[in-house]
Amino acid sequence: MIQVHITDDHKLVAGGISLLIENSDVATVSGISYSLAECRKALAFGAPDVLLLDLKLPDGDGISFCAEILNHYPELKVLILTSHEEYSFTRRAMANGAAGYMLKADLAEELITGLETVMKGRRFVSFEIETRMKKTEEHSVRLTLRERQVLEGVADGYTNQEIADRLGLSIQTVKSYHKSLNQKINANNPTELVRKAIDMGEIKRTVYP
Repeated sequence: MIQVHITDDHKLVAGGISLLIENSDVATVSGISYSLAECRKALAFGAPDVLLLDLKLPDGDGISFCAEILNHYPELKVLILTSHEEYSFTRRAMANGAAGYMLKADLAEELITGLETVMKGRRFVSFEIETRMKKTEEHSVRLTLRERQVLEGVADGYTNQEIADRLGLSIQTVKSYHKSLNQKINANNPTELVRKAIDMGEIKRTVYP
């Protein structure tokens, strides 16, 4: 039986997931934590096969915690189970060592499949996440070095003039790059530009609503 530890601060959600796992023929719940601090203590007494981890906890974010905990327990499989469906979250979680990523809105059967898949040493993303990832890749854009520099400046909250001064460019040149970015990313204003760029993975930011 696959030993699963659940870390989710919503007790009703954690309870429902626990019941689902216990009713399966392939896994059992070794423990439940409602914060990252509780999870650290629980794992110190014995690591399970799979850590089912939410991304937003009261005392930190699951993406950073994923890298931290795998440094201590490299054999542990971390399966993200969250409501955050943006591609940028999936990409960063996988980059930090997560073995899988799925949504709380996914079918119950997919959770069991996910547990079995990561235990076999393979990565798992649910059907919904896989579909979103493919759409993002299909709509990926090619940005020049200057466009990326201007984009980072916009994301950091700088005005066109400030970006021009930092890059040693004219204000008109920066405006031209800004216009090109809006066209490539299909944005109408700086806020939308940054949000879409984050979702597309063009900017490395983690922003929880």
